[in-house]
Amino acid sequence: MNDTERLRRLDLNLLLTLDVLLAESHVSRAAARLHLSQPSVSAQLARLREALGDPLLLPGPRGMRPTARALQLQAPLRLALESLAHAVAPAAAFDPAQATVTWRIAAADYGEAAIVQPLLMRLRAAAPNTRLAVRQVPSSRLAALAEQGEVDLAFHTADGAPASLHRRTLFTEDYLLAGRADHPALRRRPTLAQFCRLEHLIVSPDGGGFEGPTDAALRAKGAERRVVLSVPHFIFARSVIAGSDLVGMLPSRVLAGVSGLRVLRPPVEVPGYEMAMLWHERVHRDPAHRWLREQVVAALEPLPRRGR
Repeated sequence: MNDTERLRRLDLNLLLTLDVLLAESHVSRAAARLHLSQPSVSAQLARLREALGDPLLLPGPRGMRPTARALQLQAPLRLALESLAHAVAPAAAFDPAQATVTWRIAAADYGEAAIVQPLLMRLRAAAPNTRLAVRQVPSSRLAALAEQGEVDLAFHTADGAPASLHRRTLFTEDYLLAGRADHPALRRRPTLAQFCRLEHLIVSPDGGGFEGPTDAALRAKGAERRVVLSVPHFIFARSVIAGSDLVGMLPSRVLAGVSGLRVLRPPVEVPGYEMAMLWHERVHRDPAHRWLREQVVAALEPLPRRGR
C-alpha cells in the first residue's frame, strides 16, 4: 500500500480521534473530549489499528499504554493537525501598517497616470512596507496571468476586458482638446472647421494607427481632421503637445493637474469610455486585496469639469 492509498483510508475524523487518544491514553476520557460515545471511539480505534497495522494502544493498569509506533506518531500528528487548523482558519484581518505585501498591477501608461499615480501616495502613507510592481500586459494574456498569480489587479477599459475576471467600473472618461498654453489657435474654443485645420496627434496603443473615436465622430458630421503624428503612449503625446503646435484629443485624467497646457472642450462630441478595475477569483475574498481595491476607489476623486 502506497502513501496515497494509506491516506485515503484515514479520514480527518480518525486522525483527530487518534490525536486525542494519544493525549489521554484512555478511551472514555477521549470520548468525552470528542463529544462522542465510548463505542464510537472504540470503533474508530479499531479502524485506525487496521489502517496503520499496529495496535497503537494496549490495555494498561490505568487506562491504555501507547505502543512504540503510537509514540512515534504522536508529535508529527499533532504538528500536522495544528498546521491544518492554521491553514483552514478564517483569514486574519489585514493591517496595512504592518503589511509587507508586493502587489502586481497591470496598467498601460494611461492607467499609470490616471490611477496608479493618485493611488501611490495613499499606499505609501497607509502601508509603508508594501511594494507595488506595475507592468504592461497585452489584453490577450491578462486573464491567464491573473489566474497564475502574476497579476493581482489590472486597469483596463471596460470594453474588451476579459469576461472571466471580476470587475468594478472606476469612472467614465471623456476626451478634451489640448494644446500648448500659448497656442495661437486655442485662445478660444475653435469652430469645427478650425478644429479640422489644426495639426493633430493621435495615441494608438497598438502602434501606428491614424484614426480613433474622434475621427468616427467627425465622419458622422461629414468632416475630417489632419492627423500628422501617431504615438503609442499618452504621456509622450502630452509632452509633444506642450512643446509644439500640434494638438491632441486626450483623456481628461491624463490632463488633470498638468501645467503648460490649454485644455478646451472640442467642437465635436466624442464618446468616452469606462475604465474598470479587474481581478481574479483567487483574490476576490482576500482581506489584503479587498483593502487595496478600496484604496483605489478612494484615490479617484471626481474631476472638476475642465475646458470651455
